[in-house]
Amino acid sequence: MVDQWVLDKLREYDSATIANVIELFQVRRRNRGFMTREIKAAFPHLPPMVGFAATATCRTFAELPDREAPKVPDLIGRFDELAGSPVIVLQNLDTGGAAANFGDVFCNSFKAFGAVGLVTNGPGRDFAGIKPLNFPVFYNGIVCAHGYMHLLELQGPVQVGGIDVYPNDLLHGDANGVTTIPRNIAGDVADACADYAAAEAVVIDTAQSGSASLADLRDAYGEMASRIADLTARVGKS
Repeated sequence: MVDQWVLDKLREYDSATIANVIELFQVRRRNRGFMTREIKAAFPHLPPMVGFAATATCRTFAELPDREAPKVPDLIGRFDELAGSPVIVLQNLDTGGAAANFGDVFCNSFKAFGAVGLVTNGPGRDFAGIKPLNFPVFYNGIVCAHGYMHLLELQGPVQVGGIDVYPNDLLHGDANGVTTIPRNIAGDVADACADYAAAEAVVIDTAQSGSASLADLRDAYGEMASRIADLTARVGKS
């Protein structure tokens, strides 16, 4: 389990800061764990999304199978398997010629039962109806029709944005994109974000002062690097 205070604290920081802090722990390579740029925030003004992956695969181009396909209520019915608030992670298997695999009906349904966002490699529609929900959506385009949209496997591993996502993975997303957070370091990541942001603020404040010389900027970069090195040493001992 991840304590609620950890989730609340993670929501205070953008996904770029979260990704920076994860790097300090050296639990994965720096080019792993985050979704690629085709997964964009539909509503970049919304605050960060933090929740646990409720996964499904779907198709929109291929016709419905002969067998009974699972429905949205079936996925919602498995929310209680998660460690906290669900984030729907939907892999569209029809990568070419794909129609929309979500819209305002889906988003209203998911939010009504506690979901805090949706992430997919497919396109969506009905954004005028989704916007008032303040429901974060991450997607790769807009298409007016839903084609043969149907769900396939629920709560299995999916691939979205160049990474594998497993049920109950902890996700963080905002205007900068979506990253996974290893659950075993989630609390430590939350604790380290303020110090990392303060280290970067040394350079930002100097640059925005309006009177900084190049020497001042060099000194600020040096102080930032020193603070991050100290923070790295501290988290390495945690």
